[in-house]
Amino acid sequence: MSTTHGVSPPLVQAHDLAKTFDVSPPWLNRVLERQPRQLLKAVDGVSFEIEKGTTLALVGESGCGKSTVARLLVGLYEPTRGGLSFDGQDAHAAFKTPEAHLLRRRIQMIFQDPYASLNPRWIVEDIVGEPLKEHRLVTNKSDARAKVEALLTSVGLSPLDMVKYPHQFSGGQRQRISIARALASEPEFLVCDEPTSALDVSVQAQVLNIMKDLQKRRGLTYLFISHNLAVVRHVSDHVGVMYLGRLVELADKHTLFASPRHPYTRMLLDAIPKMHDTGRARTPVQGEVPNPLHPPTGCTFHPRCPLANDRCRAERPQLLTLGGVKVACHAVQERRG
Repeated sequence: MSTTHGVSPPLVQAHDLAKTFDVSPPWLNRVLERQPRQLLKAVDGVSFEIEKGTTLALVGESGCGKSTVARLLVGLYEPTRGGLSFDGQDAHAAFKTPEAHLLRRRIQMIFQDPYASLNPRWIVEDIVGEPLKEHRLVTNKSDARAKVEALLTSVGLSPLDMVKYPHQFSGGQRQRISIARALASEPEFLVCDEPTSALDVSVQAQVLNIMKDLQKRRGLTYLFISHNLAVVRHVSDHVGVMYLGRLVELADKHTLFASPRHPYTRMLLDAIPKMHDTGRARTPVQGEVPNPLHPPTGCTFHPRCPLANDRCRAERPQLLTLGGVKVACHAVQERRG
């Protein structure tokens, strides 16, 4: 997705990122039962770019590898192959150096579950203030307090909340605390792993608006992971659609929603309820995601695809640029559908 304006390269560039997990039974079981090793390709060659100050959303059903991409980008996982560059430097090489904290300060993550990602024994002042201490961004207690107060205010909470514990807040408020903690180190890039999926719909909108507002004010760059296309429409500039560890379509938001190319993208968009189509029967998302341990041959989407033919069953499509949109689909390339 090269939408580079001027000379500056994209802030984040992922090239052929892949992560394989060994999910084999223990060695002795394998020997006794004569089983081969079992390898799960959670992410299988994903490439994308994110311009500074913009949002790329990755969408797809559960188990397609979105969260694994998130953990690769923040250095929680090491890639099996491929690379990631951040602001021109090799991020995974930098994560292994003594200066890794300098990069970690610039890249932060907001997790999916605000109930699990906050320490229940700490008060809010300590939770939000921890990155300040960890990265030595404040020198004394009063500076730390002032900074935590400012961070809480920036996400719509009160400085009076500093002395409370996480259990005293609602889900939406806890996610605001998580955002305040992520912003404490003054990062440039935030990886948001389904940050609103555990929240009520009315609260989702509030949290998304806070995130958009913070992006404008601080010039933040986001990777936003979601299975909800309605949420993605609200926050993203570009959208990547993932299926079984691979990108099947990558386009700017308006193009993707106006004229989706890949049959899987169309299927996902068809499933969204629309205000004006109350009488029309919606197309449910057909079929199930195959077992990622034994993915189908050729195009992994072919068992669920209405346009599949013999070529789709045998040959894996490459992600090619067609009319400004990147799409991996033989049917689209051959104009079958």
